Amino acid sequence: MSIVMTLILVVQILSALAMIGLILVQHGKGADMGAAFGSGGSGSLFGATGGANFLSRTTAVLAAVFFVCTLLLAYIGNAGRHVSSGSVLEGSVAPVSVPVTAPADTSTAAQIPGAAGANTSQGIPAK
Repeated sequence: MSIVMTLILVVQILSALAMIGLILVQHGKGADMGAAFGSGGSGSLFGATGGANFLSRTTAVLAAVFFVCTLLLAYIGNAGRHVSSGSVLEGSVAPVSVPVTAPADTSTAAQIPGAAGANTSQGIPAK
């Protein structure tokens, strides 16, 4: 399985590099206007109109190869995973309840500012 995955990865990388090269070689649509008036029209490698069709078709084929390799790598990478049909919460641990005990003395309530029966010796009146 590892050899197949490596082979697909090599094909994907080569197709990506070839696509980058072909895209950088292609002229944009604005370059065709200059070629129509005679500047650089004779310097094309594949002729006046043959290059665009050849390069664009080759780029489309390489894009399809890249896309298929990507899908195959995703499928092979996820083939060994276990898919459960149950809920995510089935394997969770129930929270432990902690018993709440009442404080032994209520002097902590007197330390809270604004609480009923608060300490008024600091000039804070009780409400």
